[in-house]
Amino acid sequence: LDGWVGGEKGFDPMNITMALPVYWCREAELKHGRVCMLATVGWIATDSGLRFAGDMFQNVSTIDAHSKMVEAGVMGPLLAGVGVVELYGGWLTLNGFEERIKREAGDFFIGKQVLPKDPEQERLMRLKEIENGRLAMLAFSGICTQAVLTNSTWPFL
Repeated sequence: LDGWVGGEKGFDPMNITMALPVYWCREAELKHGRVCMLATVGWIATDSGLRFAGDMFQNVSTIDAHSKMVEAGVMGPLLAGVGVVELYGGWLTLNGFEERIKREAGDFFIGKQVLPKDPEQERLMRLKEIENGRLAMLAFSGICTQAVLTNSTWPFL
């Protein structure tokens, strides 16, 4: 992990990077971390009562939301949209890995302008993203498990 943000902490407890390229592992870690950061906030917001406008989105629990949205026909267009983004991400990952384009793992060429200009501050911001993503992956797993086990909404009191 030397040379990678977060590598100075040596976090690879299962030695996955001994078998797989660090580029692919970091790409997957950033993607899943970002998705889980959004999913955690989304789950809590939904359980707190925030809903999209429209009757089909009302009175649906977070546990039943997927099934209800499939029945309502909402998930097909969403799947198509996610599929387009995934194809683009796959193309970027493959070409970045093979060094046909200049790209760091997880870079979709949007958002770099909001990173600090100071290299050390940028490195710290990237480290925060990775660490918060790792925490969000654990948080989302815990929220889903707790919701199903207790059959209740967040904060599961």
